[in-house]
Amino acid sequence: MTQRRQTWSWAMYDWANSAFATTVMAGFFPLFFKLYWSQGVEVTQTTYYLGVGNSIASLVVVILAPILGAMADTGALRKRMLAAFACLGLLATGALYLVEAGMWPFAILLYAIAVVGFSGANTFYDALLVIISAVSTRHRVSALGFALGYLGGGLLFLVNVLMYLFPHRFGLTDGTEAIRWSFVTVALWWAVFSIPIFLWVDEPVPASGRRRVDFAGTFAALAQTARNLRHYRGAWLFLLAYWLYIDGVDTIVRMAVDYGLNIGLGQESLIIALLMVQFIGFPAALVFGRLGERYGARRGIWIAIWAYVGVTVFAYFMDSAIELYTLAAVIGLVQGGIQALSRSMFSQLIPPEKSAEFFGFYNVVGKAAAVFGPFLMGLVTLSTGNPRIGILSILVLFFAGMLVFRKVREPDTNQPA
Repeated sequence: MTQRRQTWSWAMYDWANSAFATTVMAGFFPLFFKLYWSQGVEVTQTTYYLGVGNSIASLVVVILAPILGAMADTGALRKRMLAAFACLGLLATGALYLVEAGMWPFAILLYAIAVVGFSGANTFYDALLVIISAVSTRHRVSALGFALGYLGGGLLFLVNVLMYLFPHRFGLTDGTEAIRWSFVTVALWWAVFSIPIFLWVDEPVPASGRRRVDFAGTFAALAQTARNLRHYRGAWLFLLAYWLYIDGVDTIVRMAVDYGLNIGLGQESLIIALLMVQFIGFPAALVFGRLGERYGARRGIWIAIWAYVGVTVFAYFMDSAIELYTLAAVIGLVQGGIQALSRSMFSQLIPPEKSAEFFGFYNVVGKAAAVFGPFLMGLVTLSTGNPRIGILSILVLFFAGMLVFRKVREPDTNQPA
């Protein structure tokens, strides 16, 4: 019963923080930033500073994640660092309610802080997977987390969309007030559903007998990892493959709305498609976890990558809302699966005692993803004047990822944690 409670308590953090990814990152922040906080400011200027804010937040995570991961490993501080970054993220998210019209620099600052909190906390959350699950069940447990994330994030996003569309039914004056309150709901949701992981997930005490920050041990651990890179060849090959194919996945996620608008699809259709991905992703991630457990994560990831190849080709020909919904359904079927199996397969390729450090690198790769893909898509679209050819260029990332992934051997899972 204790193991089952630990598993569900760990997975509930995905339910908690996915509200930020859906309502804030993918949904309302970009919309509100343009329509409310940037009133009276040149669109090109605000777009530039929004991009700078995102880039700075990503850079902070890229620099800190491996260092703090090694620190968490040496001092057994995964849960404490998870709590610190989660608090940073949810407080900054809730504070967005206080930002008045025209205060776009303050909005960008809070958003960047929230992204650092969200991304930083994920490093330590992912690292706990090695502790709370046996190697043989890790695909299923990782998938459970992503599945609950899709369901929880989708449910709150649905409520927030209804608040925006029908503000009077929620006792709100208009859509503007609804969006401001949605940031508060995300912060509360994130805080409340994070409680189980801190109450019921146990992190072993280090060999020294107490949890503490060990700067010397941290940099010694990083140096040792650098010296022993040849022993972790599978992990580094996987990270390269992951960077390529997840760049393609994230490019589709981040550029889908822009592409849909470019080819003439309506905003309502795009919101419905986003909700479809969330709710289809819930059961699909669970199924992929079972498939990974039975047939291996490698096979499941192959299936998902080929599905994304099909999605990209289909998007080239898409021109109606019905086709958009079909595409959303397929993406929902594989998106959670490729994320869950990538996380669990990587956890099997790394030394357990360095889990937070290696997941620091994993999250660095995740943040570095969707850098080249959107640039490639934008450049091809600009050069050809055709957004359909732009989306087709993403195939390069999927095929390159598959070439590298062919060299990654799946480890034996018939062993204890």
